[in-house]
Amino acid sequence: MIEEVISVELPVGEKLKIVKNRLEGTNPGFKRIVIVSGIHGDEFEGQYISYETARRIKKNPELLQGTVEIYPALNPLGLDIASRVIPKVNMDMNRIFPGDEKGTVMEKVAAAIVNDIAGADICLDIHASNVFIREIPQVRISEEFADKLLPYARLLNVDMVWTNASETVHESTLAHSMNMLGVPTMVVEMGMGTRISRRFGNQVVDGIFNLMREMGVWNGPEEKIQYPVISTDGEVEFIRSGVTGVFLPAIEHNHYVKTGDKLGEIVSPLEGTVLDEIIAKKSGLVFSLREYPFVREGSLLLRILTGIDD
Repeated sequence: MIEEVISVELPVGEKLKIVKNRLEGTNPGFKRIVIVSGIHGDEFEGQYISYETARRIKKNPELLQGTVEIYPALNPLGLDIASRVIPKVNMDMNRIFPGDEKGTVMEKVAAAIVNDIAGADICLDIHASNVFIREIPQVRISEEFADKLLPYARLLNVDMVWTNASETVHESTLAHSMNMLGVPTMVVEMGMGTRISRRFGNQVVDGIFNLMREMGVWNGPEEKIQYPVISTDGEVEFIRSGVTGVFLPAIEHNHYVKTGDKLGEIVSPLEGTVLDEIIAKKSGLVFSLREYPFVREGSLLLRILTGIDD
């Protein structure tokens, strides 16, 4: 059932409307899982996950025991033009939660979203990377809530769990706000901006149904999942460019590298020379890899999860 969360008249004669799809099972008062996406308008991975989750439930509605609510577009204006921020006001929506019912238009919208999600048994906030970096499927949580969230995160069929990934779990994000209100909320990130990877999406959807099954919300067959490696900030190696040029990776995404391996090189198309060779200083899993080739000094090239076995 499609329900309206909030509708706001805009100065340009348009209307900002946030809607959700509420799917109720045989015992709708049992447990409630919320899936949200589209906070950033240039991240489309959540659109496929929203679609595929609803499609699978509608295919076998008799297997749904509790309630699943899907909010595919929290920033519909941004999604319309693939803008990370809210158009016109140039504001990152994931920096205004928990909102304010008496504040600006977007603060009212944020408050309405928080109030509508409140009381859920779990919330998944689906994101993609930006247009520069490709990410493997991962869950990002803060250390503050790690003990509570890790048992859920292990069930989501992702490749890794990154604890204390501060940029994604900032205090003004939806995830932090909902966790503060007692709703266990995890940020799921994968792929890259303005793209949809069905492979990554199906992997995460399998994990969502595995989580729902473990919680008793879904009565379908057991999913075959993988269990993630768990990291902390101290185990993540950030590798950045030391020069300006074109980055040519020498390794594949989601592969294990060893100390001394060549990770790539930065070249000068004008001079036909190699400006810098990027060598691994630590062994580990490449979970973030730059796809956009043009770099400047300080640009992120890749992240390596260290301290794990091959």
